[in-house]
Parts: sequence; C-alpha cells; structure tokens
Amino acid sequence: MLDQIKGLHHVTSMASDAQENNDFFTRVLGLRRVKKTVNFDAPDVYHLYYGDRVGTPGSVMTYFPFPHIAQGRRGTGAVSETAFAVPQGSLDYWRDRLADAGAGEVQDDTRFGEKRLRFAGPDGDGFALVEVADDPRAAFAEGPVPADRGIHGFRGVTMRLRDGAATAELLKFMGYRELGREGALIRLGIEGGNGADIVDLEVLPDADRAREGAGSVHHVAFAVENREAQAEVRRALLQAGAHVTPVIDRDYFWAIYFRTPGGVLFEIATNEPGFDRDEDVAHLGEALKLPDQHAHLRARLEKTLAPIAG
Repeated sequence: MLDQIKGLHHVTSMASDAQENNDFFTRVLGLRRVKKTVNFDAPDVYHLYYGDRVGTPGSVMTYFPFPHIAQGRRGTGAVSETAFAVPQGSLDYWRDRLADAGAGEVQDDTRFGEKRLRFAGPDGDGFALVEVADDPRAAFAEGPVPADRGIHGFRGVTMRLRDGAATAELLKFMGYRELGREGALIRLGIEGGNGADIVDLEVLPDADRAREGAGSVHHVAFAVENREAQAEVRRALLQAGAHVTPVIDRDYFWAIYFRTPGGVLFEIATNEPGFDRDEDVAHLGEALKLPDQHAHLRARLEKTLAPIAG
C-alpha cells in the first residue's frame, strides 16, 4: 500500500462558457481564480483554475470551457459529484445564497452522518457543500463570501460505477481505506490526509453510462508532495499493471495519468512548484499565462479567446 498520496490535488471538468463559469466560481461560490491559462493540448481553449488564496492542493477546481460543447450526462464510469467542505452551521447561509443565484437542484441530505447541501453548477455539474467541524484550512477571505462561511477546499468526490470492487482495491493500494457503507455507497478515506481525502463509490449496476460533455468531470487528480514521491507512485502503479503516462510538465505541477478499472481518469499531481511560479500571489489569475510551447501563439490567442471580466 502506498503512503505518498494525501488526498485530492484538483478536479478538472468541462464547461460551455468561460464567463459564466468564472462568475459562478468567483461570485457565487467565492473562490479565487488563481490561474488563467490554456488547455496545453488544445490552446484555443482556456484552462481556468479556482481555489483558495494561493491555490493550495486540495482546494483547486479547474475547467476547460469549450464553446459549443454538447451537454454531458451523469452516469457510470465517471465522477458524479464534487464535494466542498464548509464550516459547521453554514448550510443555511449557503442555501439562501445558492437560491439567490438561481442554482439548480438545491437539496439537503445527510451522508455518513455529515450534513450536506447538494446543487447543480451552470452546466448541470453535480456539487455538494459538506459541513466539516474544525477544518484547519483557510477559506479565501477576499471574495464575496465571508471567511467564516467560506469553502475550505474539497471534502472529496463521488464516483458512480457499475462495479466498485476493482476501483476500491485500486484506491486501497493508493493508500485509502474503507470507512463505511451506506446503501449503494462505499466510503474510502486517507487517515491524516489533506482534508480533501474522501472518495465515495456509488455502485449502480444497471445505470446508464456517463456521456462526456459540459458539466462532466474530465479527471480527478491526487496530491503527492514532490517529483520524488510521484516517481515512487508511478513505479508502483506500473508494477501493479496500470498503464501510466510518462511524467508531463503542467507548469504548476508535474502530472501522470492512468485510467481506472471503472473508467475514471486519474492523475497524480505534485504539490510543487505551485501557482505562484509565474505570478505574484497578489495577482494570481489576472494575466493570461501560456506555457513555453504555446508562447508563440500569444498574439492570436489574445484576439480569439473571449475576454473574461472579473
């Protein structure tokens, strides 16, 4: 069993409109945009990152906003819900805030004893706010949401699968352990993790498969401290039979990818070097940042990428 992974690093999804996506995460959820760059594999599309003040691993939600993308559909073989941790006693505030913003599918529920508020994002994305007592992670305090009500980071993700056994075994190999079962849900977590350390497997054998599109999670990334730890994880995964990519430089972290037995794309990302490698912390997310391989495209991209206000 591996011990290098401490929880989630980031979750990356797809959207249909960059401005709408930016407004929802910064103005409604109160996160900070910590990076405005492009999809390294499709530079005509933005890659937007939202998180706490500095983009701490475990707080970062990222998006590829593809204009004219088809609508996604929730189903098996995909992440169906991303959950954020909020302070205990804050769900009444969030219920009113989401209602005022016109968010869809807002409903209260309880899972494994935790009070939650489920809702949909602009593209039908599945989200939840989970009350967590004494979360030491600091919420972004300079946005529209008061710090004592703000999002601390992720709580975890839910993966919807037809068969959860192989994915559960993979997660246990990655350092997770089973914490409980509730109906169709299997909860796994990492002891002493980074706070974003819960994965729920929802096993629905007869459910339709997911269709990728706007509102879909593209991949979920797990955090390791540095490249040395990442290399150790990569070697172990390869020895266990996983088909793992070479290490890829994403400028703000180093990444490797592999597909799980249940169909979900996993990434292992380093906590280094971070989002302040090319911008001062005071100005994170303000300027369009391009990787070296796309720097020659700047003039064209600044004309063709739709401006994002705010």
